[in-house]
Amino acid sequence: MDVSTADRHATTRHPEAGASACRQPARTPRVSARPFTRKTTPMTEDTTVRSTVRRAKPPRNAREHSNADGLQPQRRVAGALLIAGPVIFLLGEFISAAAWTDPAYSYTYDFISNLGVHGPSTLFGQYMYSPLAWVMNAGFFLFGIAILAGVATLRDLAHGRRWAMLLPAALLAVGGVLLALYPGSGEALKDGTGEYHSMGAFAGFTGGNVLAIVLGRRRQRIGVSARMGRALITVGVIGLISMLLYLAVIVASDDKAIGIIGLIERGAVHPFLIGLACAGAAIWKRENTSAEPPSITAGTAT
Repeated sequence: MDVSTADRHATTRHPEAGASACRQPARTPRVSARPFTRKTTPMTEDTTVRSTVRRAKPPRNAREHSNADGLQPQRRVAGALLIAGPVIFLLGEFISAAAWTDPAYSYTYDFISNLGVHGPSTLFGQYMYSPLAWVMNAGFFLFGIAILAGVATLRDLAHGRRWAMLLPAALLAVGGVLLALYPGSGEALKDGTGEYHSMGAFAGFTGGNVLAIVLGRRRQRIGVSARMGRALITVGVIGLISMLLYLAVIVASDDKAIGIIGLIERGAVHPFLIGLACAGAAIWKRENTSAEPPSITAGTAT
């Protein structure tokens, strides 16, 4: 029996062995290829991208952008009012002081309130005769109201604790009204109305300087720079110190002439007026840079 005949007999006796030997090479590539032939089809990729786009939130960004744009006119109104208040006061002071020529009014020696007394009258050794007293009283009446209106207009820019700004602003406005309605003459001190004038003066000192400090501490809410915030706090502190010094000098004077009382009093008033006007200018001209245009971020399949 030759070799080929022996092979045929072996295949005939064990048909399973022969079939296994023939099928074995084809089975291995089929099993090993399955984990590596899995691919994402173009249709799956497109579906994933469109699904990711639907999950993005461009409407939220669009709303923020629209709301910030809507606050720009409001910011300008608030800034204009914060500028107008100090300008009204300082302009009224300047005009009425310029009209007082006999003797000439002194910013260093005379009280600010003297400009609102038509007179003639005398108090703390000072002669009072202001030809344009009504101009100063109009300034007293309007400046605090303008500042209060400016602070109230910032309502959408000051989230939470709005009362911290509105309270000192209201105190300042009430103080200005009392100063205008009850001039600080010698006669007012005798008939009792001088008490209202004094309350108005210290309400204005306290309200204006505390307002400057609060605005400085909340400078991010109102949209001013860090330098402006520090400046507001500084002028507020200077004003409060000057107010205490002014009160001490008044109590110690015992109705006698006080050399530089006008300068001390202006130290309690002019710094916060200038600070509020500068803050108003910064708020008015500040452009909106907080909002970003809406964007869509599309993910990729993994």
